[in-house]
Amino acid sequence: MTAPATVLFDLDLTLCASTQDRETLLSDTFDAVGVEQFCQPGDLGAVVGEVGTAETEHEFYESIFAAAADRAGVEDVPADALATAHADLVDHSAVEFCPGAERALEHARTHAESVGLVTNGGRDSQTTKLESLGIADDFDATVFVDPRNGVEPKPHPAPFERALGALDAVPESTIHVGDSLRSDVAGANAMGIGSVWVPYDAASHDGDHDPTHQLDSLYEFETVL
Repeated sequence: MTAPATVLFDLDLTLCASTQDRETLLSDTFDAVGVEQFCQPGDLGAVVGEVGTAETEHEFYESIFAAAADRAGVEDVPADALATAHADLVDHSAVEFCPGAERALEHARTHAESVGLVTNGGRDSQTTKLESLGIADDFDATVFVDPRNGVEPKPHPAPFERALGALDAVPESTIHVGDSLRSDVAGANAMGIGSVWVPYDAASHDGDHDPTHQLDSLYEFETVL
């Protein structure tokens, strides 16, 4: 692959990660509802691929709590109440750059013709993260998940198509950088876009797909360009 003209970045667990303690956040969620805790953060991450497309953040949380309960064999779970409590406790502004991410973004903006953001999060929550990181204006195009307007989450082609159209880019000269095999790598590969996989943790190994490039961290990103 020749040097890419366009670079697309994923956001969560690629450019940034939450600074909230996941175990404490989940424990506080169950405490707020008064329900015995039946799962750990890793259990929620493991069922993300099993739930359907959610139109709202609340619906997403409700779906993964219900799926985790089903996997744990727990019945009569108040998934709606858990989703509400969890959403109230999540602070989307409490984020920090992943290792090497700030430098990688700066390098992409310097050496690529255009830089976009393609995230599986909704506009409100993701914009809060971008503003907290100080990079809300660092992208030539941003694509958020919006199923009600035809933008299904990755690996669906819609968000990639939206980004390519906004940037007047073609797949052959584009790379997408993300942490998830299931959504980022699979979605980019299906579009003919070069895939750069930067696994964040065990949850990133969520599929059987071959990336064009694999990096230990975004400190290595300059080798791709």
